[in-house]
Amino acid sequence: MLIEKKNNNLFLKSSTILGLIVFVIYLIFDLGLLNLIVSSDQSRISLVILSIYLVASLHWYYLSFLLDREIEGLYSDSKKTSASLIINKFLQLGGKPRATDFLSLLEDELSNRHALGYMVVDILLKLGLTGTVIGFILMLIPIGEIKDFDPQVIQQLLSKMSGGMAVALYTTLTGLITSILLKLQYFLLDSSLTNFINHLSSRVLDEE
Repeated sequence: MLIEKKNNNLFLKSSTILGLIVFVIYLIFDLGLLNLIVSSDQSRISLVILSIYLVASLHWYYLSFLLDREIEGLYSDSKKTSASLIINKFLQLGGKPRATDFLSLLEDELSNRHALGYMVVDILLKLGLTGTVIGFILMLIPIGEIKDFDPQVIQQLLSKMSGGMAVALYTTLTGLITSILLKLQYFLLDSSLTNFINHLSSRVLDEE
């Protein structure tokens, strides 16, 4: 039974999401929040996290373009894609086992493209947690410098401790937000890939 084709709006959705990301980044920069995060984070881990996220988002956008071509190529004879090659090979060789093997190889090849993205998601989260640890270390160091309870000394130490707390909070927040956003972006790719493979499988088996 042929699974009904779903409208392919993957590249349009990805372009919309990327546009929203760029707009939010501009808004954060315009409101001075980006400068606040960078200046308050002595470890500069937040800046590293944001840079990695931007590069990963561009990679995700490129993968969206490639997957969109694969999906469109399934319904267009003029486009030579991995999916169209699978169909042609199946028609030449025939046989359900051969079709299953080809479909499995295609799914592995396309899904492996997303592996780097999920690794980056994990790296962003780990960098955020690393910043948390560094922030707490910076916050606790001044405690060892307390030798008396002079109000002026205590005030200086509290100022240093607040800097460490800022590092911990900003890096954690940046790491969590960017990792969640990137995971949602790659979830969109996975969902489109699953629909594509299911439709391709049903089409190949119907042509058997």
